[in-house]
Amino acid sequence: MRLLIIAVLVLGLVASPHASAHAFPDSSSPHAGQVLSSSPGQVQVTFDSEIEPVFSTLIVKNAAGTAVSTGKGEVAPSNHVLLHTSLPKSLPPGKYVVYWSVVAHDGHHTEGHFPFTLQ
Repeated sequence: MRLLIIAVLVLGLVASPHASAHAFPDSSSPHAGQVLSSSPGQVQVTFDSEIEPVFSTLIVKNAAGTAVSTGKGEVAPSNHVLLHTSLPKSLPPGKYVVYWSVVAHDGHHTEGHFPFTLQ
């Protein structure tokens, strides 16, 4: 009986090594907290694991909370770790917040946000 319990525990550990995996940002452009002198044409966030295009969003809002990005973001078709969204050609100076929400290929959901400032 004791051997059976040990075997079940070992099997559980081996069978689910990625069960707790989540997708988290690896890098972004602009960077979190970055102060820019000119308006970026887009915002990109690269994640540490592949994300599901249908369930992943990237929205940029101004200080008033109004979305300034185009659409809800897109996962690059040839690179499922890259989420991006377009911005207007000329944003006014101010503080902006990037909101991201993704579902990893393993089904786990993560979300977060980070600011950048345009002078």
